[in-house]
Amino acid sequence: MIEVTKTILKNIYKKRPPAVRKYDYGLLLIIGGSEFYSGSPALSALAAFRSGVDMVRIIAPKRAADIIASFTPDLAAYPLEGNWLKKEHLATLLTLTESAKAVSRGNTAVVIGGGMGRSEETQQAILEYLSQVQVPLVIDADAIHALGKNPEIIKGKPFLLTPHTYEFFVLTKKEIYQLPEEEKIKMVQEEAARLETTILLKGPIDIISNGKEVALNKTGSFLMTVGGMGDTLAGIAGALMARGITPFEAAQAAAYINGKAGAISGKKLGESLIATDLIEAITEVIH
Repeated sequence: MIEVTKTILKNIYKKRPPAVRKYDYGLLLIIGGSEFYSGSPALSALAAFRSGVDMVRIIAPKRAADIIASFTPDLAAYPLEGNWLKKEHLATLLTLTESAKAVSRGNTAVVIGGGMGRSEETQQAILEYLSQVQVPLVIDADAIHALGKNPEIIKGKPFLLTPHTYEFFVLTKKEIYQLPEEEKIKMVQEEAARLETTILLKGPIDIISNGKEVALNKTGSFLMTVGGMGDTLAGIAGALMARGITPFEAAQAAAYINGKAGAISGKKLGESLIATDLIEAITEVIH
């Protein structure tokens, strides 16, 4: 069993060669948001940029995309017509994914789920998208709820799932909230093996498994219950996967970075901690 330490960052943040091109360090797509939720994709995107990805493109329903684009000139947001993701958007999502893969010379990944909502139409569109794509992908939040309807569609794909204990139940129909740590570890490993994927179970101790190996991350803070901390984690993981890091290693590094940044900013700010504070502390963690 692996205990995640800062050493993992040395394998990822190596000195850059003098001759590099745009997208050598990744292009990340973030699919999320809805009429009422625009913050989630933006937090994931900002965390991804701070984690060293070259470019982030957000795909969101129009109102959310317009709001996100106004936050900062760093964020590029592609608007989908309507207030939430629909099946009619599927062709656009697939086209934009293939376009990102082509322009980045394969250095791409996707984060999907944050703020999307759980309407039947949106969940079916998410499932159809997941069944058709093959690029490295982080499945978070509402996309986990969609996947719970048919989790076998992701078997063998280079995906990372980032549930908390309730989302783990939605995904697997197995209740683990009150189980001892050893039993949680065993169940995460078993489910990762069954689905042939990587799972990062978020908690006071993050449990990460690809079905074969298990890693535990102990960074973090009891102040990290505030909204948006899962969005930053997904963005960091997506950034690393876009840079070519495997889902299992990216999950470990992302959990470490997110937890350490939360602890650093939490120590300074206490009860005033919010997700954007964590994002600003990422620089301190990785350098």
